[in-house]
Amino acid sequence: MPAQIMEDAALVHVLDTLHAQGDHAYLVGGVVRNALLGQPVDDIDIATDAVPERVIALAGAANLRAVPTGIDHGTVTLVHEGRGFEVTTFRRDVETDGRHAVVSFTDDIAQDAARRDFTMNALYADRTGQVLDPVGGLPDLQARRLRFVGDPAQRIREDYLRILRFFRFFARYGQKADPDAVAACAAQKDGLSGIARERIGAEMRKLLAADDPAPSVALMARTGVLDLLLPGADPVALDALLAQEGNAPPAWPRRLAALHRDPAAALRLSKSEARTQSALRTALDQDWSLDQAAYRFGAVIGLDHALLMAARGQDLPPDWRDRVVQAAQARFPIKAADLPDLQGPALGQALKTAEAAWIASGFALPAPALIDMANLAGKEPV
Repeated sequence: MPAQIMEDAALVHVLDTLHAQGDHAYLVGGVVRNALLGQPVDDIDIATDAVPERVIALAGAANLRAVPTGIDHGTVTLVHEGRGFEVTTFRRDVETDGRHAVVSFTDDIAQDAARRDFTMNALYADRTGQVLDPVGGLPDLQARRLRFVGDPAQRIREDYLRILRFFRFFARYGQKADPDAVAACAAQKDGLSGIARERIGAEMRKLLAADDPAPSVALMARTGVLDLLLPGADPVALDALLAQEGNAPPAWPRRLAALHRDPAAALRLSKSEARTQSALRTALDQDWSLDQAAYRFGAVIGLDHALLMAARGQDLPPDWRDRVVQAAQARFPIKAADLPDLQGPALGQALKTAEAAWIASGFALPAPALIDMANLAGKEPV
């Protein structure tokens, strides 16, 4: 384990608290995986052989605040210096139904490791930074090989969302996909029909936010999982977009728009996310220009629209990024009060005509010319 993780004073204090009277505590999962890969650590999870009530007692003796955030499943959050650390008692599954698990506590780290999803997520590190590997995850991590713990089909039947987690983790951490795992995902994919679309959408967001999700999405397509979740999805269009992105930061909404025409219902997107997808679809279907899309919807959607246009084979001008920013900041220089002789539908048509010409000019037409144009347009039959 990199030394800087174990030099975190708040973390060390929490670990020392849990070790104070002979119990054991280990960093587990993502913190160990990412630290070993040299990647940013988002969350720090701790596993212990102490039962939740004992964790709370140990915390009280050390003046740490204990919050029973998931005590039925063995999780207590210990708060020190304003930071929360989730501490979970070693567990083993008693009963699973494909979505939820009934667990019991154990003091056996091997049993705790055996119930985890992937071998690279079943790595533990003790107070000194020494890595414990009960299921052979370290060689898999070093080879970037994504493999289920134990029997893949059994792991999936315990929680069918693990199919999508497999593809998400492959997109971010994998270079090799275990063939048995891929086969199990294909065979068990119908179990995803019982998973809430919100949870499916959350996994797809994270998958598409990876640096290069294309290999994982292609694997989803080969297993039939992609068409099950997003019928008609087009991995080739996603590949074309990724080839155009260059140094643009990964953006899952842009990539989702390339992958599927109307994903909002299938993935239960929020109203804001659905509006973004609708805006991109409108701009693409109506063949809007760079200027029009950025002016109507802002710089972020304007940039995404430009890259999606390029993915469809349209050439972008060398200054396209500057144009997107300029268009997003542009403000139409005339308003209804500038056209006192017009009203009702004629006024609306006049402003619409003038605005379209102004956009087409690259926002160059001055206000007097636009007023003249609007007055002429307003006199035409609506």
